[in-house]
Amino acid sequence: MTALRLTSFPLDHLALRGAAGAEALVVGESRLTYRELDEAVGRTAARLLAMGLNPGDRVATWMGKTLLACIMPLAAARAGLVHVPINPVLKHAQAAHILADSGARLLLANGARLESLEQGDLADAKAVALEEWDDGREALPASNRNPTDLAALLYTSGSTGRPKGVMLSHANLWLGAISVAHYLHLKPSDRTLCVLPLAFDYGQNQLLSAWAAGGCAIGFDYLLPRDLVRAIGRHDVTVLAGVPPLWLQIAEQKWDEAGGTLQTLTNSGGHLPEPLVRRLRDLFPQAKLHLMYGLTEAFRSSSLDPALVDAHPDSIGTAIPFAELMVVRPDGSEAAPGEDGELVHAGPLVALGYWNDPERTAERFKAAPEFSQFGGTAVWSGDTVAKGEDGLLRFRGRDDAMIKVSGNRISPTEIEEAALASGAVSDTAAFGVSDERLGQAIVLVAVANVDDAEAQLSAWLRRELPQHMQPQRIVWKDRLPVGPNGKLDRTALKAEIQ
Repeated sequence: MTALRLTSFPLDHLALRGAAGAEALVVGESRLTYRELDEAVGRTAARLLAMGLNPGDRVATWMGKTLLACIMPLAAARAGLVHVPINPVLKHAQAAHILADSGARLLLANGARLESLEQGDLADAKAVALEEWDDGREALPASNRNPTDLAALLYTSGSTGRPKGVMLSHANLWLGAISVAHYLHLKPSDRTLCVLPLAFDYGQNQLLSAWAAGGCAIGFDYLLPRDLVRAIGRHDVTVLAGVPPLWLQIAEQKWDEAGGTLQTLTNSGGHLPEPLVRRLRDLFPQAKLHLMYGLTEAFRSSSLDPALVDAHPDSIGTAIPFAELMVVRPDGSEAAPGEDGELVHAGPLVALGYWNDPERTAERFKAAPEFSQFGGTAVWSGDTVAKGEDGLLRFRGRDDAMIKVSGNRISPTEIEEAALASGAVSDTAAFGVSDERLGQAIVLVAVANVDDAEAQLSAWLRRELPQHMQPQRIVWKDRLPVGPNGKLDRTALKAEIQ
């Protein structure tokens, strides 16, 4: 990679980064060169505008890693639209919230997902089935969009309420892709197996950083971990990104001679336990392992130099290019080496805020500390870290009540609301407890409202919530404890179920 410059372009220009005849995208049996990728992006953008959409309109996709799903981040950007990817594992209720909250004008989804929607779920969106999609139009050329324009809404859960849309500009996504391609030392010869959901910033960046380096992105959905082993061998994969539960599954597979092509492994979405780090290093000694930390509001924050992983597997590293990371005391001053403080992220990777939510935007996106070099607006993460004398950051814990299952950030409030909607319970509280395979598992504490509460609640949650939001255990109580202020005493209740 060449030296980095703090310069951003319209996001759709990523389709122009590779050699025209080089392979850019593989999905199933479909293969696109960079010339073909640019043409496909242009045709899809033209088709979107031909449907009556106007610049700034939101277009949602709700599907697996189809060719269209992989192209849409660039196509929507070229058309001046705002892409709203919906995780394909979500059920109709969560999809309906995202459609309504974003004000999406168009939903593209496969027929089965569209059939799962109920009356009113579409809000004001027009639905088009993937099976009926036709982009046979003259391609739009590369755009001249302002890099500060809004390009995407990525929905992420907070500790309270339903998921909120993080607003990302062309510059946010472009510079994030360039940054990752640079510090991972990606090359045009690299082949990235994209297995994480494209609705996650980490998952979508698999595509974008591969293209930023002029390499090949391989869109892949799998059912069993063994499918990954076969895909890595079949596609000569060199780059693989994962979250801790996925790495645990990978470590349990029989690899033999497979995996020898892997050169770069990345982890985010939760801490990778040291025994698992050692196992991955033994399985893939030729691969460089990057331990990273990030949050959707600032895309990615830090990465640990692979050369330091063996000596410091407990660290999340140092700031990535274009990021300024600060450890801040409650009074706003800089924490001393080894002192705990809040991680604050400044710089051009910081998102534009939360869609149509100025109150929560003001809580998280605030002025950078006075000692910041970038200044401007910073993301105050709510996460506690410490910076050692060695300059490395170490994660201490989260200040909020978020539950993180298999890399998915889950709001306990969203699970509680779903449980109450069943009519089977009168009061409920959801918690995350430590789990070796999942990172955290969900425990739901509930007060029964009907005689067959357990059967009714379980059936309801299976129907209304995706698999990663299902409680692993339901604890029944006569009533939930409250504190002196009359509010639920979550601390005491969580202590009971640990």
